[in-house]
Amino acid sequence: MTTTAPSDVRPDPPESSGDRSLAEFGYRQELHRSLGRYASFAAGFSFISVLTTVFQFFAFGYAFGGPVFFWTWPAVLVGQLAVAACFAELAARYPISGAIYQWSSRLSNLSFGWFAGWIMVIGQIVVVAAAALALQMVLPAIWSGFQLVGSDPAPTSPDGAANAAVLGVILLVLTTLVNVIDNRVMSMINRIGVTAEIIGAVLIIVLLLTHSERSPGITFHTGQGSTGLFGALMVGSFMAAYVMIGFDSAGEMSEETHHPRRTAPRTILTALGAAGLLGGLIVLGGLLAAPSLTDGRLGVDGLSYVLTSSLGDGVGRALLADVVVAIAVATLAIQTAACRMLFSMARDHQLPFSGRLSRVNPRTGMPSAPALVVGVLAAALLLLNFASPDAFLAIGTTCIVMLYLAYAMVTGPLLVRRLRGQFTADGTDERGAPLFSLGRWGVPVNVIGLVYGLFMTVNLAWPRAAVYDPAGGHWYFQWFTVLFLGLTLVAGAAYRAYRARTPVAETPEVVPASYA
Repeated sequence: MTTTAPSDVRPDPPESSGDRSLAEFGYRQELHRSLGRYASFAAGFSFISVLTTVFQFFAFGYAFGGPVFFWTWPAVLVGQLAVAACFAELAARYPISGAIYQWSSRLSNLSFGWFAGWIMVIGQIVVVAAAALALQMVLPAIWSGFQLVGSDPAPTSPDGAANAAVLGVILLVLTTLVNVIDNRVMSMINRIGVTAEIIGAVLIIVLLLTHSERSPGITFHTGQGSTGLFGALMVGSFMAAYVMIGFDSAGEMSEETHHPRRTAPRTILTALGAAGLLGGLIVLGGLLAAPSLTDGRLGVDGLSYVLTSSLGDGVGRALLADVVVAIAVATLAIQTAACRMLFSMARDHQLPFSGRLSRVNPRTGMPSAPALVVGVLAAALLLLNFASPDAFLAIGTTCIVMLYLAYAMVTGPLLVRRLRGQFTADGTDERGAPLFSLGRWGVPVNVIGLVYGLFMTVNLAWPRAAVYDPAGGHWYFQWFTVLFLGLTLVAGAAYRAYRARTPVAETPEVVPASYA
């Protein structure tokens, strides 16, 4: 097994030039290093998956914000680019699996970093389930035979919710299998899927813009039943906030990437930038090409309604088939990221059953146990959709809040380090070039990223009855995000207290000089 620092503080590795191996961080190279630049890009882009999340949440954003919700897209993109730029610096300095946990631990201390990793992995598991549910938004629209349960495909109806759970479980079985087989197979599927998604996104944009029914000026209207411009933007921003997460996955895959110090920083930024551009144009195209903005269907059926109504059933269904591919690849990528987080924390003996969770199959180069754990837990969460779609909406929003909070638990300590003059990006990558660095822009960009992240965390978690308890009478739905986050922290603290009383005997194999 590998080792961590004997104290709660995780110091920086010693400076050296050239290719610095994992041994400097106290780890052996067990995962197979077989991913190139495009595969690294695909890891981040497929987690974001604009086709999956835009199709899944467009109706939600429009229902609450009206056409003006489009402007939340560039606002969220700017905030997340600031976060991504900070992550790019850290990916160059700490190219290790379990990025959020590792970065937070080394910028602050192991206890703080553990909670960042704990919050992140719980959020990722729920995101896996939420992504799998997106199939319900497109498969029945392609062919009614995909409605395996009942006859009403609306995701909020009892039939639609149950069918979404069934389709989601089938998808999770497939993605879990891929995550066990081989990382080269996983990477190949990811690359093919991302390529298909990008091509499909471009085609959707072109077709929507060439079938426009109105001018872009419509984006300055709040729509009917709006709570005012500010309220429309705050709730309408949920869609963009749901979409633009997961770009850190390129960092999660660092131990499997060639030249990660050089590759990961660039692919983190390009994945978010490409997704932001394509997603914004899809949202704009959907608003311009919708047959009607007032018949109520755009706020219920979303972009699936626009494609099949504006482009015809044949073309619309062909493009929706591409969305299905994007959903499958997104679910695979999110599950992979969660697996790497579990693996990284278990390798440091920071989780129950760490020995099993940190075991890597030498033939496949994959940690199989984390894939099974994530798949089973995500499938179990999907069963809640049988009982109450509103409950799963609350859980789905909660997981996004948790990811934003985990991000802030990285950008916060990073800003403290900068202000104290303790963080630099000095050094060179695997080819001898300077590491990615924000230079003099580090502090202002870091401030923007942290303030944005905390603001969006509060905005998403705010107990709005119209969002979290639309049917009324269920106060626990309205406060679900706060309650779930509190329960997560309490459970984490309880485990940490238990572990402190029963320390795990560790036999280090590699003891880096900086940890001695």
